[in-house]
Amino acid sequence: MSVDTLTVHARRIAALYQHAVVAAFIKRWAKELGIGFALFLTLAAPWVLKPKETSAPSRFDRRIVIITPQNDNIRHEFGVAFARHWKQKTGETLYVDWRVPGGTSEISMFLRSEFTAAFQRHWTHELANEWTPLVAAAFGNDKVTFSKEPGAILTPEQEARKTFLNSPVGIKIDLFFGGGSFDFEQQAKAGILVSADENGKHGLGPLMMRRAEWFKDDVIPQSTSGEPFYDQEQRWVGTCLSTMGIVFNRDVLKRLKIEKEPSQWVDLADSRLAGQIALSDPNKSGTVTKALEQIIQQQMQLAVDEVSREWRKEPKAFRGGEKEVTNKGVALGWERGLQLIQRICANARYFTDAATKIPLEVAQGDAAAGMCIDFYGRSFEEQLRKADGTTRVGFIAPKGGSSFGVDPVGMLRGAPEPAVAEAFMEFVLSDEGQKLWNYRVGTKGGPMQDALRRLPVRRDFYTESNRASMSDSTAQPFEDAKAFTYHPEWTASLSNVIRFVVKVMSVDAHDEQKHAWRLMGQYGFPVRAMEVFSDVNFVNYQNAQNLAGELKRKDKDLEVRKARDYAMRFRQQYARAGELARRGQ
Repeated sequence: MSVDTLTVHARRIAALYQHAVVAAFIKRWAKELGIGFALFLTLAAPWVLKPKETSAPSRFDRRIVIITPQNDNIRHEFGVAFARHWKQKTGETLYVDWRVPGGTSEISMFLRSEFTAAFQRHWTHELANEWTPLVAAAFGNDKVTFSKEPGAILTPEQEARKTFLNSPVGIKIDLFFGGGSFDFEQQAKAGILVSADENGKHGLGPLMMRRAEWFKDDVIPQSTSGEPFYDQEQRWVGTCLSTMGIVFNRDVLKRLKIEKEPSQWVDLADSRLAGQIALSDPNKSGTVTKALEQIIQQQMQLAVDEVSREWRKEPKAFRGGEKEVTNKGVALGWERGLQLIQRICANARYFTDAATKIPLEVAQGDAAAGMCIDFYGRSFEEQLRKADGTTRVGFIAPKGGSSFGVDPVGMLRGAPEPAVAEAFMEFVLSDEGQKLWNYRVGTKGGPMQDALRRLPVRRDFYTESNRASMSDSTAQPFEDAKAFTYHPEWTASLSNVIRFVVKVMSVDAHDEQKHAWRLMGQYGFPVRAMEVFSDVNFVNYQNAQNLAGELKRKDKDLEVRKARDYAMRFRQQYARAGELARRGQ
């Protein structure tokens, strides 16, 4: 055999060997290669799928940092629109840097933690003071007051509070955008939200002076039906309206042979909806807590009206006059509200960990109905709309059972770009920004990709010309708001109590509650069984006030003991109700 032939054979053998090695390698590492390729796709996807127009340019002249719980659609539409607006106004390329650590509750904890760390650095490194637990607790506490007189002697707590309120301490974030007025009010009281920057030139305060025509009753009223629309000290302002309501699936209701669509909170207590209500644990959802509070407030108002009628018939029976009538109605409405919540919870499939999952479960047909904020419900209603205009998902805000609040925006202390922050707030409140909230996609001035389905905060926006382009062209929020007046003095201090009671009454004891509810339905809801099931007297209005004081102490051991004892009491109550139902009692 020639040398050339041997060489050819040798090359063939080498090639076969290499092929065998590669095949063995692929066979051995196929799973790992697949995972690696999937990881590569995951990392590459944001760049491959990056939209043509974005608020995150590769090069930029200035950057504004906004912390928010707003969803992707809102962030995209406002980010792109404001960056374009800024470019036209100044010629500068702006990067709108969104920070989304979670929902409003998570943002509140994040802000508190970051400002504590920032002020500690300022207090110890720049001022050379000692950091103590008293200082840590006092600097953001609005209950710590002090004399503003020159030379006044201050305690360490007062000195810490005064120093913080006069400092430019910041966390490199400009704005807080989206959430609820309650959360913004808490941040404002703490001193985290400010009306102007250190020099007093930029912020909401200067904007409100410059645009004074916006902050009147016929444009943006200070409050509506008891709900604040902007802070009197000019630290935050509402940008759009929001209300709580019921999202429902028409196909599921039809399957359950329920012909009437829900229109009031009480409709969610229909026993035919057992296992068909989507709810979130109020301890993990501020929006669901708000809905539960409004259920109670509606029952309170109904009870006050009822007692008032009795007063008019028998005025001598109420020696305390109108005050006694109101107090009696509020206490009665508190118990009736808890009982209604109890029945709604008995219909719950389970309690999700986020309110955003509720409309998703309803849209998928996993639940017939649930509680959610308006734009979540309306968004799914929009997404599932067919060509003929019909949709299986609907949303309704119970008239007289839900107030209209606002989604605010406010500037943070120490904002790195106060001028840009002020411009963003002005943009959101302008005609250009207000159109984004509710104009249809494709209309002039409307969103680019998705209808946001939020209602503008400006009363003067609801004109015939604007309605022609609106997704919710028939909305009358300022008229509907008249049917419900929120009374903060009735329940605002009881938010933690509402969370606690629903936890022990329904979340922790849900299995026992559902079992008793099913048995009572099976035996026709006997009177005595229902009385036992619905007994909430030991968490009546007076006891709720006392419980609020105990929870405010933040004694975790006490809270755990009470939660265990209360949950056990409800479990025993439900077991007894079930047994009475079996007996037909």
